[in-house]
Parts: sequence; C-alpha cells; structure tokens
Amino acid sequence: MVVDDYAPWCQYIRSVLQASPCCHVIGEFADGLEAVEQAEALHPDVILLDIALPTLNGIDAARRILESNPESKILFLSETRSWDVAEAALCAGGRGYIIKSDAGRELLPAIAAVLEGKRFVSARLGGHLYENAEYPALRRQAPRHEATVYSDETFLMDECARVAKAALEAGNAYIFVATPFRRTRLLRRLRADGVDLDLAMRSGRYVDLDVTAVLSGFVIDGWPDEGRFWQAGTSLIMSAARASKGEHPRVAAFGECAPSLWRDGRRDAAMRLEQLWGEFARTFNVDIFCAYPGNLVPHDDTHTFTQICAEHSSVHLR
Repeated sequence: MVVDDYAPWCQYIRSVLQASPCCHVIGEFADGLEAVEQAEALHPDVILLDIALPTLNGIDAARRILESNPESKILFLSETRSWDVAEAALCAGGRGYIIKSDAGRELLPAIAAVLEGKRFVSARLGGHLYENAEYPALRRQAPRHEATVYSDETFLMDECARVAKAALEAGNAYIFVATPFRRTRLLRRLRADGVDLDLAMRSGRYVDLDVTAVLSGFVIDGWPDEGRFWQAGTSLIMSAARASKGEHPRVAAFGECAPSLWRDGRRDAAMRLEQLWGEFARTFNVDIFCAYPGNLVPHDDTHTFTQICAEHSSVHLR
C-alpha cells in the first residue's frame, strides 16, 4: 500500500514496484487518516508511508495503524532528511526509513528486508551502504559483530583504545558501554594517547555509558524487550551517526551488555541479546564489539556458548 500525496511520485513508485515480480500495489492513498482506515481494511504486507501528509502526518498515522495491528510492517519513504524526524519515525514503530532520492537503489532491498522481519535505514542516515546499486539483488557490506574471549584485562583495554582511537581519528563516532572502572580506564588511556576527548565528547562522537543503566532501559524481568531495545538503540546510534563526519556516517561500539547478562547467569537472555545486536549491525552502519571473560566460559554448557559465538561475524581468543 502506497501513501503519498504527490501523484508523480506515486507513479514512479508504481513503476519501480511493477518491475519486481514479488510486488503488487493494492492501493494508493494521499491522506494520513485514510491510510489508517485502508490499512485496517486491506491488510497490506508492507505500507510505504510518507511523512508530510494531509489531515494526519505519517508518524501519527503509523502509531494509529500499529495500535490496531501491531504486526503491520511500515516503511517510511520521505524526502525529509532530518535526523530527528527519522528517529521519531523509527521509534514510532516504523520498520525502515528511506530518503526518496535514494529509492532507486534502496526501495526494493528495503521491502525485502521488511518482509523478512528485518529493519532498514537509509545509508544517509546511518544505515548500511549497498555495494551494487544497479541491480535488484543488492548485497550489503558485511556487518562486523565481533566477540573477544579474553583472559588479560590489559589486552582488552588495549583493543578498546585502539578501536576507539581509529574511529575518532577517522571522523567517526565511538560508543563505549561498560562498567565505571573500564570507562575511567579507557578515558585515561585515550587522553594519554593524545586523543582530544573533550572535543569528541562535545561533538557527540565519543559516548560512554554505564552498562547497568543501559540494560535497565530495555531488560524487563531479566529478558530483553525487543521494542524497547530498538527504541533505545536507534536513538543512541542515530545520535552518534549524526555527529560523525562524511556522507555515510559510521559508528564503532563496544558493549558489555550481553556479557553482563551472561555473568549474572542469564545465558538465554544473553543469547537473545546477541541476536538482537546482530540484526542491529545488519541495519545500521555500525561495528559492534563484545568481550567475554575466559573464566566465565562454562565447561558444563559449551553448547550455549557455541551458539553465542555463532551469532558473531568472528570470534577472537586472547
């Protein structure tokens, strides 16, 4: 279902979709309130929704659609390039956000991702850039969701400092979610290495957060809540990406969230969180690094830890 009040654009979208054998337009509407009514009547597989609409804007329309049918798959398609608007659209429940100027290369992959239950964000707003923009069967750059099993604390902090320094010096953002002890150690190490952390912090390119506070935002009764995870993660990553330099912003992130759950004996919850981080890495242009203490690798449950490792693009033993 296509919802947009600019007829020439609707005609263009229809031509793009008709070229794909898997797509069929079941309705075109130009009003946000009508979109709410027709979504309930037609039950489309995907709703392509503009932001600026008569009567009811796209974000409010999305909220009403999802109130009636939480399983609706909404893909925002707008020329609005505001980071705040895109963040609000995604946090309202949109499964994706595409800038209209990039629809030629991103629309079909976005629809495919949304139909598979995944998410999609335009490369201009922190999402992954596609390698080949000329063909429908596009392939994204391989996301990095890496894990390190470490036995030496000094080595771990060396790696964190190396990745952080490289990201910041390249004009990208770095997010560090860890215990207060490690946050303090990394700050001291980066300052000793000559990194201008005051500037990086003021610009929003260096973000350090307490792991306990972060987990409390989306872990409910010991289990990661998917909706809250995506709201919190989207706001965090888009804020960092907005501060990054370059046309296609990139973010590196180190987190102790899943390892903290693992340390507390919540192995299934840690596993689920790593799955969510994997999907997050496939959605946004972010490199995610996790670290598990070697002395916590169980001898009585190697199967679960093997599954944890399988959720990562690579695993390093140090």
